[in-house]
Amino acid sequence: MIPDKYDNRTLKEMFGGKKVSPIMPYESLEADRQTISASIQACGRVSVSGVQPKYAMVVENGLLRFARENEQGRYILKTIPVERYIADRQWVPVNECLTMHIAQEIFGISTAKNCLCFFKNGEIAYLTKRFDVKEDGSKFLQEDFASIAGISRLTHGDDYKYSVLSYADCAKLIIKYVSAAIVELMKFFRIVLFNYIMSNDDAHLKNFSLMSKDGKDYRLTPAYDMLNTFIHLSNPTIFALSKGLYDGMKIDDTNAVTRQSFLSFGVQIGLPEKLIEKEINTFAESKNKIKEMVDRSMLPDNLKNLYLQTYEYRCHTLKE
Repeated sequence: MIPDKYDNRTLKEMFGGKKVSPIMPYESLEADRQTISASIQACGRVSVSGVQPKYAMVVENGLLRFARENEQGRYILKTIPVERYIADRQWVPVNECLTMHIAQEIFGISTAKNCLCFFKNGEIAYLTKRFDVKEDGSKFLQEDFASIAGISRLTHGDDYKYSVLSYADCAKLIIKYVSAAIVELMKFFRIVLFNYIMSNDDAHLKNFSLMSKDGKDYRLTPAYDMLNTFIHLSNPTIFALSKGLYDGMKIDDTNAVTRQSFLSFGVQIGLPEKLIEKEINTFAESKNKIKEMVDRSMLPDNLKNLYLQTYEYRCHTLKE
């Protein structure tokens, strides 16, 4: 059932307390494709990550609409993927919204603010608020890890986002460019652990970024683009980065990933072992809280069960 309004928390976090309808003024993506395409042609796609198209959005008179030419969108809309090989693709937006909220509300991971919105026919889309755009429309300095490392399709081929670095290599970028590195390394470790335990195999180099709000000190941006990819793909991988947590790690199957794998990873990037142990326990022992959030979500029952099964299995791999 399509909600007729957002709750007060969503209105505050996403829209500064202004009343905004969760229903967009479009019948559906397909029915209004000509109108939408004209708008997108004028403003350009924000980006295309994986298989989810992303569109710039603005709020006008309490409604969400596609941005026009020379108009800075404060929001990004991610619609249902069109690729037929993606199982239950109509539920991808719900999956991402759920996973992002689990990260924020249960584990305290800073995430991009987000919510669901709807076309008039009930088609679901994922909406996220841009954290790199200031109130005056200008942008903070932000670079993703691929750019920071000087890695691109031109220099390293089509798989550049996945095949060049390990997560330990990514941590070296934090150490190199962030003054308060130990704080950001802990944040990074928790995001990598979260992505593993929630079966997100799309945490590639462009899904991690550093941002500076004063033009000097860099910090990790809020986490973004997190969802349980296992429930939509017939042959998901364990980690987005083919080298895994660190160089030399053998990850032919999930059984190769153990508690020791994350202990070794954490120690390699400079974290205290006791703190690593504590974090692993926290992420692996939150079943009841996660189940409550999954049960309240809009996912159908079969996907709720699969979502929880994947979490429980990954938890099992991290037992002592």
